[in-house]
Amino acid sequence: MIYTCTMNPAIDLFTKFEHFKPHVVNRSVFEDYQANGKTINISFMLKKMGIDSVAIGFLGGFTGRYIEEELRKTGIRTDFVSIEGITRINTFIKAEAHEYKAVNRGPEISASAQEQLIGKISRLGPEDILFVSGSLPRGVQDSILKKISELSRKNGFDLILDVSSKTLLSCLEDQPYLIKPSDEELAAWLDVDPLSFDNEENLITAAEKLLKKGAQRILVSRGEKGTMYADREHLLFTSAPKGEVVNTACAGDTLLGTFIGSLIQNKRLEDALIFATAAGSSTAFTAGLSDLKDVPELMKQIQLTSNLKGVRES
Repeated sequence: MIYTCTMNPAIDLFTKFEHFKPHVVNRSVFEDYQANGKTINISFMLKKMGIDSVAIGFLGGFTGRYIEEELRKTGIRTDFVSIEGITRINTFIKAEAHEYKAVNRGPEISASAQEQLIGKISRLGPEDILFVSGSLPRGVQDSILKKISELSRKNGFDLILDVSSKTLLSCLEDQPYLIKPSDEELAAWLDVDPLSFDNEENLITAAEKLLKKGAQRILVSRGEKGTMYADREHLLFTSAPKGEVVNTACAGDTLLGTFIGSLIQNKRLEDALIFATAAGSSTAFTAGLSDLKDVPELMKQIQLTSNLKGVRES
């Protein structure tokens, strides 16, 4: 079974304004409420591909109930830990050429709630896949990521990590199935200038370092530059299709979910990466998650390049 773990979920409010100015009442011309959280988005995208998953993590209050209802409405199973407090609401504002993101911190998570979540994860086994993505809520230390990676090594389930924390580097010795940094996150982990990744050789070198530390696969989201995938046998780059960017908040989640979903459906690696790149862009071109209808057309714009030698071994 596939499990998606969101420890700091949210309701995301997407709004559009003709203008957005201080000290006056700004009235929206569009608004949309969505159950959100990085791996919640992955559950939604997998479902759109006909793949089942179980959403886990922490939920609380009337906002938590809304998220759980939205997941169940689409046929996604849930097994969240109930917490005190109210799951957060984030606001994304599009006005003229600007995008504003107001992201709230969310409730504090008790030690007992954290133990319950780790207990659920400890029951996963070799037939399971676990996605862990997004920020950590208040009260949860980065060390929880290491606990989860150690459980993946001990129990044999495939772990997919999309987190900003530098603790990820210590998780690599547990050989996660895949990690998905953005180019900016990758630069922060390795203490390099993200602009240096405009030179793809520098990006390849960075990927080599993480593979040597234990990561089995790396998927790098690069925004308008496209994507990069690397393992010990393959090195692939894609360009990104063109379109009007409406909201970038969920594009990386869509990229990751549809890439893994495509591999589960036994697509060729190259085809999976092209499909996922198009799907991620499709989400960026809409207020919410892509319905995948425009993906075939977007795929036609994407160019894939391959280094047949794969990532270099030293």
